[in-house]
Amino acid sequence: MAKSRGENGPRAPAAGGSLSGTRESLVPGPDATAADELSSLGSDSEANGFAERRIDKFGFIVGSQGAEGALEEVPLEVLRQRESKWLDMLNNWDKWMAKKHKKIRLRCQKGIPPSLRGRAWQYLSGGKVKLQQNPGKFDDLDTSPGDPKWLDVIERDLHRQFPFHEMFVSRGGHGQQDLFRVLKAYTLYRPEEGYCQAQAPIAAVLLMHMPAEQAFWCLVQICEKYLPGYYSEKLEAIQLDGEILFSLLQKVSPVAHKHLSQQKIDPLLYMTEWFMCAFSRTLPWSSVLRVWDMFFCEGVKIIFRVGLVLLKHALGSPEKLKACQGQYETIEQLRSLSPKVMQEAFLVQEVVELPVTERQIEREHLIQLRRWQETRGELQCHSPPRLHGAKAILEAEPGPRPTLQPSPSIRLPPDAPLPGSKGKSKPSKQVQKEQRKQAKASGQQDKNPTPSQAKVAAAAGDACPPQDVPPKDPVHQDPQDSASQNSAHHHCSQESLTSQESEDTYL
Repeated sequence: MAKSRGENGPRAPAAGGSLSGTRESLVPGPDATAADELSSLGSDSEANGFAERRIDKFGFIVGSQGAEGALEEVPLEVLRQRESKWLDMLNNWDKWMAKKHKKIRLRCQKGIPPSLRGRAWQYLSGGKVKLQQNPGKFDDLDTSPGDPKWLDVIERDLHRQFPFHEMFVSRGGHGQQDLFRVLKAYTLYRPEEGYCQAQAPIAAVLLMHMPAEQAFWCLVQICEKYLPGYYSEKLEAIQLDGEILFSLLQKVSPVAHKHLSQQKIDPLLYMTEWFMCAFSRTLPWSSVLRVWDMFFCEGVKIIFRVGLVLLKHALGSPEKLKACQGQYETIEQLRSLSPKVMQEAFLVQEVVELPVTERQIEREHLIQLRRWQETRGELQCHSPPRLHGAKAILEAEPGPRPTLQPSPSIRLPPDAPLPGSKGKSKPSKQVQKEQRKQAKASGQQDKNPTPSQAKVAAAAGDACPPQDVPPKDPVHQDPQDSASQNSAHHHCSQESLTSQESEDTYL
């Protein structure tokens, strides 16, 4: 697969660059012009010959600028087994999340099957629940006119997102159109935030795996649950996480931490694009997908772990620091990471084994927040609290439960025994004798039924279909008929109880 700086859009800011609190641009590096020129593949004449180009399994043009290297190929039999397991999980999602979340996490670490990745991301992020809770919302946003201020900026960014991918190679193609729709809808959904350039590659990756409406709700979940405040006007959340990353680096790699401290390199100079784009413009594509699988399941700690692994292996030994005598050399070292470090199997194993937990991140968050307030005052961005992964999101926003359909309830006659009760049921002859005594005492055997008979008849009328047979005299009633009636009442009562028990069990 082709892996190049042009393929994944403009690079991070240069060492001397500054975000200066703006969200309109992530200051493109020197390769931006080349990327813009390469994006001319979208012209009509070249697009017509696009079918002749070779496309890799991820949808990128093969041979555009060098090769990525060998990919981790999963045997077909293993892939089919994983697909079967994931289908079972997705079809019983609430049960798995409630009782077997650890198993879901392990399967995300192994990698979600490509055929189910888009669907799994929707379930993990809560985007599917969000869509169910807001039917027709995206269509309303899609048909509404957007703010011209944001529309102009979005249009300028469309051709920069993965220009070597088959979805986005053509100017005005379906991929760019869907990307515009998703980004415009978000500016209408959260007008106080508007648009940030780093949202474009996030939305583009989602669109490679799902339709526009589902991609929009997954983008909403990333911006509001996974990385809240990252795309706000002052970029305060990303600055705060830069300090958290730098503090955690001291425990993970003291050598790298000491070097960056001595060079006085601000974390924003190397981690902004990493975190805001979730490494989608940094890593080889197979590694990007594996990182996103874990990110959707476990939350932002995966982003922190990946950043710490890259810093540790780029600057974590005296030998590697020999070529990093100044700020510029250090930044260049982080911009040209070793392919071995970014290779899928190696990177995922390092990320899984790195001992950085959610609790450590939250503890550092409180420490850095207190320091921020002491030195800079209160945060101007009031973003919602960050949720660490799929389980926390599901607990905060449970999905809609299916409504119970009302089932007809059947009353048991007073003298009918309950199934499973310890007391023995009276024989049918004893029941007949009692009915005869009551009939003689009232003297109305042929005219009015006894109260107990009325109750039995009412219950039988609710539970069993009516019959056109005229009622028989209880005195001259055939014992076999009486026994069959009692058996029918007992059968109907048993059905009623079974129905009630199943309903109680469901509740």
